[in-house]
Amino acid sequence: MNPRFPIYIISKGRWERRQTSKTLESMNVPYRIVVEPKEYELYANVIDKNKILVLPDNFSELRQGSIPVRNWVWEHSIKEGFAWHWIMDDNIESIERFNHNLKIKFETGTPFYVIEEFVLRYKNISQAGMNYALFCPAIEARPPIRFNTRVYSCILIRNDVPFRWRGRYNEDTDLSLRMLKEGWVTVLFNAFLLGKRATMTQGGGNTDTIYNTGDKRMAFARSLAEQHPDCVRVTWKFNRWHHQVDYSRFRFNLLEKKENVIIENKINNYGMKLYHNGFEKTESAVTKIF
Repeated sequence: MNPRFPIYIISKGRWERRQTSKTLESMNVPYRIVVEPKEYELYANVIDKNKILVLPDNFSELRQGSIPVRNWVWEHSIKEGFAWHWIMDDNIESIERFNHNLKIKFETGTPFYVIEEFVLRYKNISQAGMNYALFCPAIEARPPIRFNTRVYSCILIRNDVPFRWRGRYNEDTDLSLRMLKEGWVTVLFNAFLLGKRATMTQGGGNTDTIYNTGDKRMAFARSLAEQHPDCVRVTWKFNRWHHQVDYSRFRFNLLEKKENVIIENKINNYGMKLYHNGFEKTESAVTKIF
């Protein structure tokens, strides 16, 4: 199964590595990659030109990082008539299934479809996505879904919500917090994970410009605390500054199911099967997640 809503990869300076593009290609998942005009030929040399969207000429001069690009993608999906859109970072190396303490790479686009299927059952979900594999170690238990927390790097966004991307740093956490403060529900899947490199561990993107503040990320952390002083504080961890967000106040943002939706009390694997050394395992590879 493939997603019913469009996937956009926003990319800069990574035509050689292009991890997310390669990941989706290996899964046969359709996508479009959004690039600056000056880098078009570099990307077109390695990616099908029909999959490339070129930004307006002045976007690189705005010095707002990916913010104008993210908003351009949002409007592009609306113009194409879609109710939701996916936006992905360009450094995602795998999409994985986390089940029975195993992490197994997907070969199809089913996780995108399943997440879409879930959000479309409810009136008040504003965005959903997949957690980082790094945050779900195989030696620890995790619920298949977390509600009302931040969503980043691979996000399914509802197009008609009254928000847009803003700021310079932490735009993903800021967007999640603004949605939550207005009573919307956000959904983070642990059942499906992103194999992703940590921020600032490779060149390209915003690594050499927006993120390179030279102050051990103090400006990065402080910006979110200034935007949301009621639930964010700055803390020192792992030899640099971080923002610490208290999401507990949003635990009362509850799901509202659509009237015409009937949820059957049975497992639906959506065609997912687990193979070992080329042979299908007889035990179900998927547990009921909603």
